[in-house]
Amino acid sequence: MTVSLAACGSAKESGGNGDSGKTTTHKGDDITVGLLLPENQTARYEKFDKPIIEKQIKDLTNGKGKVDYLNAKQDATLQSQQIDTMITKKVDVLILDAVDYKAVAQGVKKAKDAGIPVVAYDRLAEGPISAYTSFDNVEVGKTQGEALLKALGGKAKSGKIVMMNGSVTDPNAAQFKQGAHEVLDGKVNIGKEYDTKEWKPENANANMEGAISALGKDKIVGVYSANDGMAGGVITALKGAGLKTIPPVTGQDAELAGVQRIVSNEQYMSVFKSYPQEAETVAKMAVSIVKTGKVDGSLGAGTVDSGTEKGIPAVIVPVVSLTKDNIKDTVIKQGYYTVDQICTAKYKAACDKIGLK
Repeated sequence: MTVSLAACGSAKESGGNGDSGKTTTHKGDDITVGLLLPENQTARYEKFDKPIIEKQIKDLTNGKGKVDYLNAKQDATLQSQQIDTMITKKVDVLILDAVDYKAVAQGVKKAKDAGIPVVAYDRLAEGPISAYTSFDNVEVGKTQGEALLKALGGKAKSGKIVMMNGSVTDPNAAQFKQGAHEVLDGKVNIGKEYDTKEWKPENANANMEGAISALGKDKIVGVYSANDGMAGGVITALKGAGLKTIPPVTGQDAELAGVQRIVSNEQYMSVFKSYPQEAETVAKMAVSIVKTGKVDGSLGAGTVDSGTEKGIPAVIVPVVSLTKDNIKDTVIKQGYYTVDQICTAKYKAACDKIGLK
């Protein structure tokens, strides 16, 4: 998938080839937005995405719009059924975060045939989607890779690193991996690399145990983990192997447990992504498409190409490398967590040490 970040064009300019981003639907404030999220293991979906999208839809429709929400719990077949359910309910627009970006293509086409535009959220689904918003996923991987190199310093080639990538059913995972490889290849020795089924921490834990067995615990100098949940599984495996000093481990999503591990020097970094900004953007896209038939020009959409469509209007949200040095300026400043939530009794001494009070 290619991404164009030339985001200065109007919505009309970003309409791309074909009719992506355009629909004949024109309604007022009394709209129903279908929201399909992929899973509930990652804390972000229930804590940030769902409530922020719900609030934004209300704000954009003078309190008249409503959200019909379903979660696929990492089941692509269930999500396909949920798309059918939303079509049957005749929602006005569908916000879709795909479990399997290829498997949903048929459902997306069904929705379009039923006159329901689909906005791909966070993951670029295939099929005739009308718009897309996410983060620059290749840049996420680069950010993780650069942080790992910085942490390793002169030890970058003194041993092996393990790469714990995400699920092959998630197009973002491939882009994270691409970005990380662009930074790491030739600068580190990759001992083992895994595509982790369903992003599950327990699968990452099992993979890491296999890597430790194959490479030797003392030969592993760092771990590229694509997100915080898997980083937790990786770190548990490293501790279980008897390592007293954990090598640098990356992450993503700024989950509370991940931030606490960063504070306590168990995890080196995470990637902070402004879910509020992403969620507000997708709500604005969805409402503008229903009301006007196109993406609001004020959003500054560029375009992306998926495996099946070209010129899809897209808004790409920037990311930040999160370490113990900028916790105050990221997750605390944006209201993700309070100092008290991070600095529980277990982490108080570590918080004091870095001035997190």
